[in-house]
Amino acid sequence: MASTSTRTTLKGHFDTGDKPTASNFVDLIDSTVNVTDDTVITGAVSLNTTARMAAGSGITAVAAAIVKHNVITMGNIIETTIILDLTGLNSGDADGDIIGKVGTANCHYGQVTAAVNGTILFGSMECFEAPAGGEPDIDLFTATVSTGTEETLITALTETSLLTTNADWTLGLYKTLTTVPPADGYLYLVASGGATNDTYTAGKYMIKLYGYAA
Repeated sequence: MASTSTRTTLKGHFDTGDKPTASNFVDLIDSTVNVTDDTVITGAVSLNTTARMAAGSGITAVAAAIVKHNVITMGNIIETTIILDLTGLNSGDADGDIIGKVGTANCHYGQVTAAVNGTILFGSMECFEAPAGGEPDIDLFTATVSTGTEETLITALTETSLLTTNADWTLGLYKTLTTVPPADGYLYLVASGGATNDTYTAGKYMIKLYGYAA
């Protein structure tokens, strides 16, 4: 049975000069996770880790343009999740323009590396709120540099297309990546389908990458 005592309480039983009782030792042992006994952990569990990916300043400079990363290793599988909101970012006036803060460099959504994300096997992108304001046909690319600027063509960089949507994103639309991100590339969202040069007022997505440790 797991201990319900806090760490502060447990430490209080083992101060200098204390004589811990058998029940104090039981509480201490029960407060830890045992790899043999604890195959199931019940209750609310929070895993707090240092962020292992970061978006560029061309995204994070816009307060409403939320982007969060999560990278979890379970067994030999590395799962990367990126959730994002386009609100406040701008799509350019040409097919293939990088999305980001108007006229700002470093409009990437994080770097994918073998050390952090593993060797990527497959991935996907899903829409949880239809985009509005800016261009609704959005593609996913990776490039070898982090300096891509809003309203600059992604093809001006050394790039790889991961997903060409060929349609406006709508709520619930789910697409699997046609190409996996190469190691050390930076992720970019790119306006497509004619490109509407305007600011997004909506648009929420989740990008998933699944990889493995080499």
